[in-house]
Formats: sequence, structure tokens, C-alpha cells
Amino acid sequence: MGLNRRDFMKTLGVAGAALTFGKSTASPAREEETEFYGMLYDSTLCIGCQNCEFSCAEEHGLEEPKDGPELGVVRKADEKHRTVVNLYETSDGEYYMKTQCMHCNQPACGTACLTQAMYKTKQGPVIWRGDKCMGCRYCMISCPFDAPKFEYGSTNPKITKCTMCAERVVDGKQPACAENCPMGAITFGTRRELIAEARKRIHENPEYYYDHIYGEHEAGGTGWLYLAAVPMDELGLNTKIQKKSFPALTKGFIGSIAPVDILLPGALLGIHAATKSIKKEEEPS
Repeated sequence: MGLNRRDFMKTLGVAGAALTFGKSTASPAREEETEFYGMLYDSTLCIGCQNCEFSCAEEHGLEEPKDGPELGVVRKADEKHRTVVNLYETSDGEYYMKTQCMHCNQPACGTACLTQAMYKTKQGPVIWRGDKCMGCRYCMISCPFDAPKFEYGSTNPKITKCTMCAERVVDGKQPACAENCPMGAITFGTRRELIAEARKRIHENPEYYYDHIYGEHEAGGTGWLYLAAVPMDELGLNTKIQKKSFPALTKGFIGSIAPVDILLPGALLGIHAATKSIKKEEEPS
């Protein structure tokens, strides 16, 4: 993972130009101009079978889960498991909750990435592109949902997280977890359709659902949407996430900072990588 000297200088040029003209090359299209795909997870339908976890592992060549949902134990997605299902005791009994990358409409990870390695595709999934990554890991720091993970134990480390099976989506298929959910707890479709479906379920069963579509407005809106019978914080979701997108909050701040200050962290990393490369080339064989 990393950039060579030529790619690094090209990256600095692109970033510098973007700052000069006051426009980020990583800025995603506005939601109203793009029909993003997304996923609706209905916690009331989930039986904790972990088919989503096993399907994800098989689809992406990852380790199968060794543990299952257990009350009092909160499992988290990591570099070997891109999604997990946990069991919670709530005010209305026991319910399951699936978590993974939220695929924000305006992802903070994509805005923080100087090289566009973390990128929101036009279909909606947020993916990581290893050939563009310079290893700064700003995506991990910036994500309000703690989704990107780093393969610390690997000799060729990557940033890993749920990709919403982006390749399958491009091919017109459903993500593996949605395709293999036996209870229909995971629904794939356009974000607009999913929000309409969620509102319909709440309207038709007001005594059954808690009146909140998590992800409709959180962090400016996310690709993953949630329905539940109880308040979302009882199921481990962060209900203190702001409604405005995180990238939107940085626009005024970044505009007041000199370009050299913004580029400095990336420049230092690039110089370090280039220096290592030069030393390696100069070493006698």
C-alpha cells in the first residue's frame, strides 16, 4: 500500500489545485442529484441467524465468525469481519442489531482522504481503493461510526470495511447479506425507496415500531437505514450523532486555512515514502 514518487507529486498537484479553486475533488454529488442505493435493516425481523455474517465472509474471502450474538457481549466489526450481529436486552424484550459501515451520503472518510482512496461510488457504496492510498489512516480518525479498520497484523496491510458488495451492485445484484437473509430483515434498493418503505411500515404499525428511521438524517444521511421497536440507543446505535454531514461542517474552517497547512500531513507522509523508496534503490545489491 502506498504511492510512488511520481504518483505522490501528482497527488499533491491535484490537492493543491482543488484547494486553489476552493473545490474538493473528493466532494460527493449532492443527494438530490444522485439516486444512491442503500440498505434497510429491520431489527424486528432479525432472528440473529448470522447468515449475513457468513455470507459476507464467503463473498469477500474473510474469516467466518467464531462467536454468535450473546446478551451482554458487544462484538464489533474488525479487519476480519466486516459486519456483526449483537443481541440486546431492551425495554421491549430482546432484539438483535446488525452493524457495519454506514455508507454515508457525504462520507467524512472520503473528505478526509487527500488521495481519494476512500471513495463514494455513483451507485452509493463507499469503497477503499488501495492503489491510491498513502497510508495516513485519516479515514479511520474521521469516521463518526468507527467503520474503517486497518490490518495491523498483515505484511501488506489494507484498510477494510463493508463495501456494500459494490461489485455486485454494479452487476445488478443484491449485496450478499441482503440476498441471503432468510427473514427479509435486510432490504436492498434505492435510498428513496427504502425511506418510503420504512415510513410505510411505521405508519401501518405505529404500535409495533419506534417512530424513527435511523440514518435518514444522522450524519447528513446514510446508505444504511434502521427500523426498530425501541429507541435506537437501546440497540447500541449512537443517537448523539449530529444531523448535519461532517464534511459540511469543515467547509468554512478549511477555507480559512492556508493550503500548505492542509497539505502538510500528506506531504510529510509522501516525502517519507519517497525517501524510503530512494534509499532502497540506492542500496547495493
